[in-house]
Amino acid sequence: MHLEDYLHFLRIERQLADNTLTSYQKDLVDYIKSVLETGQLHTLDNVERQHILVHLRKLKEEGKSARTVARHISSIRSFHQFLLREKVTSTDPTIHLELPQIDQKLPNFLSVEELTNLLNSIDLSKPQGVRDLAMFEIMYASGMRISECLNLDLEDLHLTMGFVRVFGKGGKERIIPLGGAAIRACKTYLEEARPKLLKQAERTDAIFISQRGKRLTRQGIWKLLNKHVMNAGIQKDITPHVLRHSFATHLIENGADLRAVQEMLGHADISTTQIYTHVSKKRLKEVYKEFHPRA
Repeated sequence: MHLEDYLHFLRIERQLADNTLTSYQKDLVDYIKSVLETGQLHTLDNVERQHILVHLRKLKEEGKSARTVARHISSIRSFHQFLLREKVTSTDPTIHLELPQIDQKLPNFLSVEELTNLLNSIDLSKPQGVRDLAMFEIMYASGMRISECLNLDLEDLHLTMGFVRVFGKGGKERIIPLGGAAIRACKTYLEEARPKLLKQAERTDAIFISQRGKRLTRQGIWKLLNKHVMNAGIQKDITPHVLRHSFATHLIENGADLRAVQEMLGHADISTTQIYTHVSKKRLKEVYKEFHPRA
């Protein structure tokens, strides 16, 4: 019952995405089951720090990564803070819990040359190809997430003024400028290819649609991108999120202001954006080692 109330709070008050809610629910179902069984407790008000540590130790023994354990701790901490605010419990046993040290994994990205090859490899003789080019151009031009791209409607795209309106996590709106290549590709798609894909299908406001005239799915975009990556001869494990990483990395490498990149990406915390400065530094080191005669 308390878990249902908490998830309702996250959905309504915090406006968290369904995928995030599912993660919270799974983590907390495991946690509640673990502490009540292991600690032989009857209520969550009896949970102490040692009970949580036993649960976390079990996760590590199961081979869970530091990142996964950290996510569990965040879920548990947030849940207990909610219980305390709602006066379900009288104490918060997570106060002195520390997050495990997580090795910061540098994001995968494409070089400018690889991206150019990818976009140039798309066959524009069919409406699907024109659509794919427009879709990948706008994702790279704006750095939007795959979910944000899927949810784009016709009213969100303002080609004359050169920007796109995106609704990110928690329904937060942001305005992102578009470059000339993305504007031209989208204009061609909307005027020539989209009407052919729509055909006799029921009218939809979705910008990017399938051959059946329906809004494209996440799985659909993954398959399309993988096909074009293979055609371009790129030997990397590429996901749609790599286009977002490439957008941010290329901006930082060319001297863009970190705060501006943060705003365009829709990051709540600038520390999340700072990972791209590490990518840029790593790239500089690689260039130095490759080209400096005494490196």
